[in-house]
Amino acid sequence: MRPAPTPPSSQPADPRVTADASVFGTLARGSRASLERVTNLGDGVTAAIWRNEHDEARYIQPEHHTLSVYLQGGYTTHRQDLPHLFGAPGRVCMLPAEHQSSWVIEQPMRFVHLYFPPDALAGHAVRLLDAEPRLFTLHDRTFIEDVHLAQACANIAQLDWTDLDDRMRANALANDTLSYLVQTQGRTRALAVRGGLAPHVCRRIAARIDAELHLPLSLGQLAAEANLSEFHFARMFRASFGAAPHEWVMQQRMARAQALLRTTTLALATIAERCGFASASHFSRRFALQLGASPSRYRQAWQRG
Repeated sequence: MRPAPTPPSSQPADPRVTADASVFGTLARGSRASLERVTNLGDGVTAAIWRNEHDEARYIQPEHHTLSVYLQGGYTTHRQDLPHLFGAPGRVCMLPAEHQSSWVIEQPMRFVHLYFPPDALAGHAVRLLDAEPRLFTLHDRTFIEDVHLAQACANIAQLDWTDLDDRMRANALANDTLSYLVQTQGRTRALAVRGGLAPHVCRRIAARIDAELHLPLSLGQLAAEANLSEFHFARMFRASFGAAPHEWVMQQRMARAQALLRTTTLALATIAERCGFASASHFSRRFALQLGASPSRYRQAWQRG
């Protein structure tokens, strides 16, 4: 996930020193905006509170999304390509990544921004929409009335970001806000799953699992090997292997354990370690659950046969 586009501290020493092209960078570097405070709320979300007046701002294809809620003033603030829409306290703007916009700020105003990269929405899109995150995009919204978004951002702005408890509350509010945005302010293009993974990708994934079976494997690691998102990889893997990734990995662990029980005299703890189980007892429980007999009885039965 790309880092948030603002400094991680709760109040930077010099917020105007920046080399990025983000919305935060534009305000800090090339406008009259005054930064009250800024903090990294975690999970890819950064919050900032600004004041501004008698100014112009132009945003050119930032790599992150910006959710803006006006806290005070802004009655004559407008977007140049939408001259008949004006701001006001509680008005909400959703500026998606890669958008372009120019703004005119005439009267004093105070507003809160939430900055977050597209990757920050991935888990929300999968959990709430069962959607491929890369195919999800946010709408471009200007001065909409949305009580839920306005109240959530106002609550974040009221919290003390230097207090650890308040910071956690702000993080929870930010995550709820991202979930709400995914459900109400976005769209998803359809993705058809056909044929599963390519044969050479299947071979590469299977080889990696075999080589790292003794290690803790994650869906993210395997998806990266295939150059796919976790969501897309899981679907394509099932289409190719006939089981979910975690189920198939467990099958391979059990197959290796059975082979070691049949062909070696290794202690159960050693077999457990080589097959990626947390301990000998964990291995024994999973083995008995899967095969209906303990590893020791399995070995004895094989030797007698």
